[in-house]
Amino acid sequence: MASTSSDRSSGTFVRTLTTSKIVFIVIAAAAPLAAMVFTVPLSFSLGIGPGVPVMFAFAGLTLLCFTSGYAAISREISGSGGFYSHIAHGLGRRPAVGSGLIAVVSYNAVTIGVLGAFAYFTQSVAADHGLHLHWAGWAAAGLLFVGTMGYRDAELSARVLAVLMVCEIVILLALDLSILIRHGFAALPGASFSPHSMLAPGIGVSVMFAFASFIGFESASLYGEEAKNPGRSVPRATVIAVLVVSAFYAFTSWVTVGAVGPARVQQEAMHHLGDLYFGLGDSYLGPAATTVMQLLLCTSLLASWLALHNAANRYMYALGGDRVLPGWLHRVHPRHASVHRASLVQTAISSGVVLVYAAAGLDPYVNMSTSMVGLGTLGVIVLQALASVAVLGYFRHRPRHWWNTAVAPVLGAVGLIIATVLVVRNFGVLTGTSNPVVTSLPWVLVGAWVIGFAQAWRMCVVAPHRYQRLGRTSGEPAAALGPVTTGSSPVSDAEADSPGGWERTPTA
Repeated sequence: MASTSSDRSSGTFVRTLTTSKIVFIVIAAAAPLAAMVFTVPLSFSLGIGPGVPVMFAFAGLTLLCFTSGYAAISREISGSGGFYSHIAHGLGRRPAVGSGLIAVVSYNAVTIGVLGAFAYFTQSVAADHGLHLHWAGWAAAGLLFVGTMGYRDAELSARVLAVLMVCEIVILLALDLSILIRHGFAALPGASFSPHSMLAPGIGVSVMFAFASFIGFESASLYGEEAKNPGRSVPRATVIAVLVVSAFYAFTSWVTVGAVGPARVQQEAMHHLGDLYFGLGDSYLGPAATTVMQLLLCTSLLASWLALHNAANRYMYALGGDRVLPGWLHRVHPRHASVHRASLVQTAISSGVVLVYAAAGLDPYVNMSTSMVGLGTLGVIVLQALASVAVLGYFRHRPRHWWNTAVAPVLGAVGLIIATVLVVRNFGVLTGTSNPVVTSLPWVLVGAWVIGFAQAWRMCVVAPHRYQRLGRTSGEPAAALGPVTTGSSPVSDAEADSPGGWERTPTA
C-alpha cells in the first residue's frame, strides 16, 4: 500500500517495509559484531573450544526448523502481536496472554541489558581516545537517539540499522578474508568437526551461548502491519535472517579457530576474552582497523538496542489493544505512523533503570547488562519453543505440509526446549555471577506467565467480549480463535466487535 497523507492523518500504520528492510531490522537486533566480540570468546573458553563453530551450525539448523513453522503461521497471521498472536491461535488465549507478558518482560529486559553494554563499552572506547564521560552520560545520549528513532516510523529505523549493520559485517568479513589470505585452507581446520571437539566437556555451555547469539531474528513478525506484503515479506525475512546469521557466526568462529590454532584457542580466549578479536584485528588488519572495529562495536550495540526497543514497543502496543496492558498504549502516531506511546514508555522505563543504577554507583555491565540480557535471552528462547508448539496446534485441523507444519516444528521445539534447559542450568554462567538474586531471575518469567494466565481467566469470566478479542490480528473476526462460553450464550462476532461488547458482563 502506498503511503498517503490520509493514511497518516488517520493514525494507522503505513505499509512501507519491504523484505530487505525487515531483514536489516532483525539482524541488527542480533548484533553480529557484539556477539563475536563478547559471546564467542566466552564460548571458546568456558565451552568446547575449537568445536564452537559446530554449535553455531547446530543452533542455526534448529532455528531453521523453528523458522519453517514460524514462516508458515506468519503467512496466515500477520500483525504486531508476534509470538502473542501465534500462541493465541495455536494454544489458546490464556497461554497467549501469559506468553505476551513474558515477551514484554523479556524484550524490555534485553533492551535494558544492551543499553548497559552500550554505555559501558562506549565509555571505555571513548576514554581510550581522550574523551572522558561517565557511563550514565553515554546512556543518556543513547536514550535520546533510540527514543527519537522509536518515536518515528519503523522505515526510518530500518534505514539507519541497514547502514550500521552493513558496516559491522564488513569489518568482520575483512578480518575473515585477511586470515584466509594469510593461512589458506589451514584457516578452516577440520579439528573443529572432530567428535573429540564437538562432544568435549562444556558442550552445554557452548550450545547455550550459540542460541543466545541469535536473539532478535524472530521479531520479523512484529512488523506484519507495517510490511507492504506481510504474507511474503515476514516469512522470507525470518528465513534470510537465520541463514545469514548462522552462516556468518559459524564461518567467522571457524576462521578464528584457524587463526589462533585449535590446540590454543580455548586458552587464548580465556586469557583475552573481549580483547580476542581486537588482538586479531591488530595482527591481520592493523591498529587503524582495530580502532574502527572498536567504534563499530559501539554502533553495533546501539543498533541492537534500537531494534530490540522497537520489538518491545510492538508487544506493548499489541497487548494494549487487547487491554492486557493499558489501552492508551495502543495508539499510532497520526503523522509518523509509529507506536509512539509505547516507545515513550519503554524509554521512560530504561531511563528509570539508568538513574537507579547510576545513583547506586553500580556497574552498568557487571550489575545491569549481564543479568538483564540473561533474563531476556531465556524468555525469548521459551517463547520460541512455545511458538513451535503453537504451529502444531494451529495446523492440527488445517491443511498442512509434512515438513513445514509438522516435522520441522517438532524438531525446532525439541531443540529449543533443550536450549531452555541449558540456559536455566547455566544461568549463572550466562550472567557471569552466582549472586542468588540474579540466578533467581528466571522465576520472574514464571510469575509473568502465571499473572497473564490468571488475567485472561478473569477476563473470560467478567468480560467475555474482551476475552473474545484476545490475540486477534487486524481485521480478523473475533470467532477466529473459537467461541467463548462462560455460563451465558456464546459471544457473536458482531457483539464482540461492537464498542459496547467490550464492557459487557455476563449475568448469573
